[in-house]
Parts: sequence; C-alpha cells; structure tokens
Amino acid sequence: MPGSVSLPGSNNGFTVQVLGGFTLAWERGVLTIPRAPQRLLAFLALQGGMVNRAAVAGTLWPDASEGRAYSNLRSVLTRLHGPARRALAASKLELGLAEDVRVDVRHARGLAWRLLDPAVTPDRSELGMTAVPALAAALLPDWYDDWVLTEAEDWRQLRLPALEALAGRLIALGRCGEAASAAGAAVRAEPLRESARVALIQAHLAAGNQSEAVREFTRYRSLLGAELGLTPTPRLHELVQGLRVDSAAARRLGRRRANDGAALGSR
Repeated sequence: MPGSVSLPGSNNGFTVQVLGGFTLAWERGVLTIPRAPQRLLAFLALQGGMVNRAAVAGTLWPDASEGRAYSNLRSVLTRLHGPARRALAASKLELGLAEDVRVDVRHARGLAWRLLDPAVTPDRSELGMTAVPALAAALLPDWYDDWVLTEAEDWRQLRLPALEALAGRLIALGRCGEAASAAGAAVRAEPLRESARVALIQAHLAAGNQSEAVREFTRYRSLLGAELGLTPTPRLHELVQGLRVDSAAARRLGRRRANDGAALGSR
C-alpha cells in the first residue's frame, strides 16, 4: 500500500491514505476506485469536516463554468458506489468524509506537532521506526492540481523539521541508528537542506562514526557548491571542526566504497 502508515485503531472502518499516494482501505482490504472519485475523497480528507458543494466543485474543476463543475461533481458521486460510498457523508449542501473515516495525514500531522513542541514528550511508541515512514512520505506525489500542490508544500514544511526533531529525540535516547534513519529521510526529501545534514551528522557522531560524519559533510559541501555556489555555514563546520576533513582522504574513502559496491554487485 503506498504511503502505508499504521494508524491507532485503524482495524475497522475506512482509512483514506494520501501519503505516498492515494489508497482507500477498509477492514476487508483495499478498494479500487476511479481517479475522479479518488480526487474527491482526497480533497475532503485534506479539508476535514463538511465542505460546501460549491467549494468542492469550484476547487476540483477551477477552469469549468459553475454549471459544468456541478455536473462533474454529480457525475463523480454516481461513480462512487458500493462499499466506497459509505466513506462519504453527504447533505443537500455539503460533502465530507463519514465520521469514522481515518486519514493518515491527520495522524502524521499530530505526530509532527508533538515532536516539534519542546514542552511535549511523545509516547515512546511514537518514537519507533513507524514514525519515519509516517513523516517521510510526500503528500500525493505526482498529483499536480493546484490544491494538491499547496497542501503538499504545507506538509513538506512541517514534516522535514519534524524528522529532524525526531532524530534529535532519538539521539537523546541513545538510539543513534534510528536517528540516522530519520535524518536520512529528511536529507533524501531535500538534499540541499542544511539542518537535515546537521541532524544526520549529529547522529553519526553520537554513534561514534566519525568517518560517516566526515563523508556526509564532504558530500554536502560538494553538492552545495555545485548546485548553488555556496559553502556550509559555520554551524555545520563546527560539528566536524575537531575531525580531519581531508578532501583527498574523503575521495579515497568514496572510491573504496564504490569499489566495494562494484565487487558485491559482480558476485
């Protein structure tokens, strides 16, 4: 299941997943529905609560006339049938998801805010490896509607610092491998983001992996220079200040890793 995230109490009823891709799941498995009803359910999932039908139609079909947009909405509603129809709540003027429908991004947003609040101590269960996929997945990738792009960017701006905060909390607990996984997810999502690199280098240093920290610093310095013509900030330099950041040594390490990988691949 794309973007599958374990949700509390999600064994019954419906779950709309929008992280990593769209999925409508229920207790008997995954329901296959056409793209147009997917867009409707995804939009309602992201809004939360009931939404005026005019707003739904106008958002989903912004280039259509009001009459055509309403007609398109009626057509989509007729195509949402069978068990999937039970995920929808409808009145004469409004549409929304049924009360018992769970939405993965709502759970993930709550987790992100708890991680970012220094006054909140998340449950230890929330700091496990299930937190990484919950925060690492992009919202509806490869969907290019304006309303999706806006929501996706809002989610990106929340999930990246949350991944970094998760890494910091895991380092404090001595779980450095998991911390590196969380920070690595942030780096993969935005390779030029320095705070993500800082979190990853801190995880490597906390684990005593100085060579990994140097390699990550050198890689980021090269990428930043090639892409933007910039150099890392003093904050990042200070992290590796006590280490010997030798460019030639870093290149040798990189070549050894490449050769090792090639040797494994030839077996």
